Amino acid sequence: MAKLTFSIGGIHPADSKLARDRKIEVLPLPPKVYVSMFQHLGAQAKPIVAPGDKVKAGQIIAEPGGFISAYVHSPVSGTVKSVAPRKDLAGYNVMHVEIDVEGDEWAEGIDLSPELVTAIPEDREFILDRIKMNGVVGLGGATFPTHVKLNPPPGKKADCLILNGAECEPYLTSDFRILLERTDEIVVGAAVMQKVLGDCPCVIGIEENKPEAIAAVRASVARLAYPGIRVEVLKKRYPQGGEKQLIDAVMHRQVRSGGLPIDVGAVVQNVATSLAVYEAVQKNKPLVTNTLTVTGDCLPVERQHNYLFRIGMPLSYIAEQAGGVPEGAVKMVSGGPMMGKAIANLDAATVKGSSSILYLSDATRRKPEGPCIRCGRCADACPMGLEPFLLRKLYAAGDAVALEKNAVHDCIECGCCLYSCPANIPLLDNIRLAKAQVMGIIRARNAKK
Repeated sequence: MAKLTFSIGGIHPADSKLARDRKIEVLPLPPKVYVSMFQHLGAQAKPIVAPGDKVKAGQIIAEPGGFISAYVHSPVSGTVKSVAPRKDLAGYNVMHVEIDVEGDEWAEGIDLSPELVTAIPEDREFILDRIKMNGVVGLGGATFPTHVKLNPPPGKKADCLILNGAECEPYLTSDFRILLERTDEIVVGAAVMQKVLGDCPCVIGIEENKPEAIAAVRASVARLAYPGIRVEVLKKRYPQGGEKQLIDAVMHRQVRSGGLPIDVGAVVQNVATSLAVYEAVQKNKPLVTNTLTVTGDCLPVERQHNYLFRIGMPLSYIAEQAGGVPEGAVKMVSGGPMMGKAIANLDAATVKGSSSILYLSDATRRKPEGPCIRCGRCADACPMGLEPFLLRKLYAAGDAVALEKNAVHDCIECGCCLYSCPANIPLLDNIRLAKAQVMGIIRARNAKK
């Protein structure tokens, strides 16, 4: 069977899926959790609890701060100790609710049983309300509030729901494990989202290097027999899991510069988001758990882990549970090596979208920068059809007008340019700064309209 892929650019880094055979382990609760109010795209959530309040797991502790925002729930039962700023992964001060853990008593109405619920609710508004009230956000990286994404604006219609099971980033294996261990729930979640989107077709895309997951999901799709859901095999190619790249591969449609997936009839969700939708709609369970990988090139196989964690767990606690920071680690990353962010603060807490603690050895350290040799490899590798060497030059010249004209805002920050550059030029670093500058100009211009 033909394998699908996107049409331009891309690279082929080594898989390094060192934790792929490690089953998901449930982390024990820590003495304290620190729940961030800024763990979704959009406006920061507003705390509705105060020090001294008693809370249960699954209880709302913060409300959305705007249209693009999400509810936040307590991941544990205990006593609120403080509501105050605390440093996040990047070292920025963000409002957190600190809770002393006193047990694991859940709020009423939450179904924690393992029984699979396959009957899909008919009421679209009921489904959207469950997703919204349970704080579900996209777990593929962007953490965009799911209830907003599943409710296209007037005049827009979904022709296809695409579930991203590519997990194309090296090292990460949490999506692979849930595809194997929570297969049916993911498929039911897909059927729930289909219902919301008007029963459009659904494609679950999985990269060819995950044959066990492909077989498991296909068997589940056949067994549950929801109409319009199929599995497609994707070529192993980075960034195959990018939203626009998946649309290109599956639907053969291209999202225009500055456009949105729904403009071409596509809605893309991660398989972990589908699991969260299942739990929210079918079990009334808020998004307070997710799966992350503890991995790296300086960890032996027995210290590679896939963990089911609660939001608010300090990364230092998880690292300790996994055997401590390895001696050979020179860098720690949250996310994959291509698009992840360096961990500046190991005492920072997990958020809904946390996907890994990645330890990298000295072998992965950046090499000294050399002069550009005009080889064009960065442009060949760019999956968005941009010219990274030119964007870097324009940024150095401070030419924001030319940067916008050359669509720097379309950069998906995948790192293909940096990976492919033989001169080790920090192209992505420069383009990221340039993109932020241009996006600020675009927002200011739109605000005046």
